[in-house]
Amino acid sequence: MFDQAYRYKFADWVDLRDAGDTLVLSILAAKGLFGATRVRLDFACETDEAIRVIVVDASTDVGQAVNAIFTAFILREFGSGRVHVRRVEGLCACGSQEGRQ
Repeated sequence: MFDQAYRYKFADWVDLRDAGDTLVLSILAAKGLFGATRVRLDFACETDEAIRVIVVDASTDVGQAVNAIFTAFILREFGSGRVHVRRVEGLCACGSQEGRQ
């Protein structure tokens, strides 16, 4: 469970593997800012392929940076019509809140 996170829901025609690869690039960029050790300690995410969701923890400076970088990358790569991003708090990652807005 993440106290504070961003939830990325991808359209059916977006390959979730491509989104995952973009997340990896975002993590690499954060390592340039914070160092590999701090990213390893302070970053967390979960993916639920069944509902096409990636949830990225935002409760640390590292998580906030990864989210900012990831959002910029995916909006550029896929377009705003193919991904819906929203901030969530106190949520079990991915599917437990599916359908609630």
